[in-house]
Amino acid sequence: MPRRPPKADARSVYDKALGLLARREHSSRELKGKLLARGHDKGEADAAIGQLKDQRYQSDERFAASLARQRSGQGYGPRRIAAELKSHGLGDAAIRAVLAELDLDWTALAAAQLRRRHGAGAPADVDERARRAAFLLRRGFDPATVRAVTRAEVDGPDLGLD
Repeated sequence: MPRRPPKADARSVYDKALGLLARREHSSRELKGKLLARGHDKGEADAAIGQLKDQRYQSDERFAASLARQRSGQGYGPRRIAAELKSHGLGDAAIRAVLAELDLDWTALAAAQLRRRHGAGAPADVDERARRAAFLLRRGFDPATVRAVTRAEVDGPDLGLD
């Protein structure tokens, strides 16, 4: 049977949570999960997180903004980012606000991901176009953006030769 660490006092729960936040931002749900996994009491964890929020050391909004910037920089789309933020316990309104704050051109980001993965050339056939679209959907881009980008890849650039 695995050994549980001895029960710690409230101050050590606070110190542990503060140490976790010193390394990187955490959502309150994530922070609570880590404290509970380390054997701390639920009430003590809630109290410590509440104190950290009051002191502005922990902020779900700051966590969300940081994660959204990081994931968009890695080439993920708004749906993937929203799903990850939701898994961290953020509400729909907060997620919409964070994505709006990013103020990114999601179409340009999707096109850049497509070029990085498949090069600048047009797809050879319909199956290749479908594979490219599936790639972008898995990265979290919405269907309208995927449709716009994959059609642009198939049709090629508009050279104005009409």
